[in-house]
This record gives sequence, structure tokens and C-alpha cells, in this order.
Amino acid sequence: MTLDIPRIEQLLQDGVRDRVYPGAVWAVGNASGTTASGAVGLLYPTRPDEPMRLDTVFDIASLTKIVAVWAVIGTLVEEGKLQLHTPLGTFWPEVTGHPLAQVTTHELLTHTAGLPLRANLKNLYGTDPQDIRDGVLHESLHRAPSEAVEYTDRAALILGYLAEYLADQPLDHLAASRIWGPLGMTETRFGPLPAATIARCAPTELDEETGAHLKGTAHDFSARLLGGTCGIAGAFSTLADLGRFLRHMLNPAQAAFGPAWISDSLRTRTGELAPARGLFWHPAPGTELREDIWVHYGFTGTAMWISPAQRLWAVLLTNKLFLSRDREPLASIRGAFRSAAFS
Repeated sequence: MTLDIPRIEQLLQDGVRDRVYPGAVWAVGNASGTTASGAVGLLYPTRPDEPMRLDTVFDIASLTKIVAVWAVIGTLVEEGKLQLHTPLGTFWPEVTGHPLAQVTTHELLTHTAGLPLRANLKNLYGTDPQDIRDGVLHESLHRAPSEAVEYTDRAALILGYLAEYLADQPLDHLAASRIWGPLGMTETRFGPLPAATIARCAPTELDEETGAHLKGTAHDFSARLLGGTCGIAGAFSTLADLGRFLRHMLNPAQAAFGPAWISDSLRTRTGELAPARGLFWHPAPGTELREDIWVHYGFTGTAMWISPAQRLWAVLLTNKLFLSRDREPLASIRGAFRSAAFS
């Protein structure tokens, strides 16, 4: 396959011109490393002296669910500390006797657990972290497990709590010690970011309380409410670090999660239910029948794809949330980028 780099660069430049995002960085690679990468646009639309760079730090939003929660859960499964189809109430005292007790880890990972779809933690449970944890773990289900595929952030939040219970460590420590450190992801961490890193961080949405765009602090309100670390969002990373993560998935080593976890995750695990889901990953739009390209998106404008069949991966990071919450323009660009990267 010959990668059409001019096609990708023009596509992403057009996104800047059309004000889909202020700037973007991208990379395509294989099991050996990065084969092509680039940066377009600016950190801020009105600051031409601050270009988007390959080492720009991004609020990766829901990609946290992959690089922290999914990966850490994978290590616990491979260690035999967690069985995907065992009801949570049989081994987790916090949920025993509550509706969540009947749910399995597999159902959480496939978004078939029947969890409530509401996600405003502050309005539901207040601001105390323990009250939030109790509320999320003890609330009634929205429907019976395994009836439907319904995406909800709560699944990742609960899995983060579960990992902390099983390993007796906070999620940020687990991600750093089990995943990011072993893979050399030296610039991936939960926020808020230190001052030295904020300067090259891509800003996201305008914070009405401060009148400034968020930069170095997670956009996701749940993450901010919980101190910056939770299973939903809150991690920051770079193009290079996410490339390392995906490269490991194509060439897994003993240092982190292994090939069994990857292969189990990158196949449909929802049976006849639609839309098809793997374990937190889902088939890239337009490839559902082939199931050869898997993707996960972040609300701030981030995305990463992987194809074990083609032995390729791709990352596209933007700060589209700086300009708009409208998803459609970026969805079109993501689809065209994926097509170019995996053609």
C-alpha cells in the first residue's frame, strides 16, 4: 500500500480552512513504528505564532477509556484476577446486594450492561467523590443486562472503580505503572497538567466560569469533579505516545497487556445486537461487515484506529471542541482520513 500523504494533508488543511478545528496532528504507522506524520493549523485560531506541532499535548477525552481502563482491565484479566463473565456481585462487596451485582465485566465492556444513560454526576450525587462512587455503584439499572447496546460513560467509570478495587491502587497509578511506563509513554498522564507542559497543550472548550479556554485541565466535567482522574476521561497524551500504544497492540510484549486480550477485544462480542461492539473498541464506520479496522473516538476531537489484519494503525488528534460541539463536520473528516490511512 502506498500512503497518499498529499491527500491526507489537503484533507486536514481543508478542515482548518472550514473551521472544523483550529489545528490537527496525525500519524500512520505499523508494528515497526511511524511511517508518516504531520501537523496543520494552530493551537488558537487567532495566534499565528503558536502552530500545532507534532509534540502538542492533547486532552484525549474518551481515549482515556482505551489507554487507561481497557488496557488496565486487560492486565487484570490476563493475571487471572478478573473473569469477564462472572457477575460483579459475586466478588465485589461494594455492589453486592445492589442492581449492579448481576452485571458482568463483559457487559460493561460491550455497553450492554443496561446502565442508566444519565451522566451528570454532580446533579445526581453531589460533589463528594465517595457519594459519587456510591451513587454510581448502587443505582438501579436502565434495563436488563444484555438486552441492548447503549453507549454510556458510566461503564468506563465503573470499570475504573473495579480496577482500583482489584489492584488496591488508584487508576492513575495503575495506568502509569502497568501501561504507560512499560510502553515508554512518558508524556501521557491524567490532568491537571504541570505548568511546564501546559504551554504546548491544545486548548479545548471555553470555560464559562473563568472566561478562558480550558488548557491542561480536562474538559470532561466528571473528570474535573473527581480531581482529574476517572475512567471516563481526564488523560492527556501526544501523537508519539499514542503511536507507541498502538504499535504495542500490533506487536505485544510481556511489558503490558498481551495478544489474547487484544484479539478478544477486536472482534464482535455483542452477537446479534446492534451496533456491533468489541470490548470497548468498535468497527470503524463503513467497515462493520469486514471488521478489519477498529476505532475509538474522543469528544474533544481525538481518534485512533487499528487494523491487525492490515498491520496498520492511525491517530488523528484535533482540538475541534475549541470551535464547536457539532460532531458531523469532524465525522466526515475522520471517515476520509481513515479511508486514506487504510486504503
